[in-house]
Amino acid sequence: MLDAIIEKDQQLLIYLNNLGSTFWDPFYMYITHQINWWPFFLILIFLLLKKISLKQFGLLVLVLAVFFLFTDQTTNIIKNSVERLRPVNDPLVEPYLRVLRKAGSFSFFSGHASNSSGATLILFLVLRKYYRYAWLIFFFPLLFAYTRIYLALHYPLDILCGYLFGISSGFGFYFVFRYFNKKYKLKDKQQTLSI
Repeated sequence: MLDAIIEKDQQLLIYLNNLGSTFWDPFYMYITHQINWWPFFLILIFLLLKKISLKQFGLLVLVLAVFFLFTDQTTNIIKNSVERLRPVNDPLVEPYLRVLRKAGSFSFFSGHASNSSGATLILFLVLRKYYRYAWLIFFFPLLFAYTRIYLALHYPLDILCGYLFGISSGFGFYFVFRYFNKKYKLKDKQQTLSI
């Protein structure tokens, strides 16, 4: 059963990776780096600071920092326990791929997927009462994680499991944020719903 799932996972990765083209390669190579999303992050900071106090923002930054530390360490422990080779390093799969870059660490599960999905969920849960279109920020983890498949750095199952771990962790850390927000009676700037 597990062998069949792994085989399907490999086949799906090969299919999706080979949908790529030299036209799109520079785009996906660029957006796979978190630092290149800085305009998106600046917009999120602006939207947050319009609605929540500086104390709430500081608490949110602290919660996100601990969240990233937790997901990174957990991801590394699992990667080094499972030891699944990345597609670009797997001699059985690599010949069928469009290889654009290499990576040395293991593949299962994706830290990019867990970090981006969990952090986005936390931010969405904070923003949703202020902005009716807050759900649009979920395009970030979807596109961001897809770059890992496009570049053959992760299998689809790595991404899916990363999403599941990130979302479940994100819910937990959001409740930590909410708990301390209530404990210290931190007030919003503005509670009206915007665009």
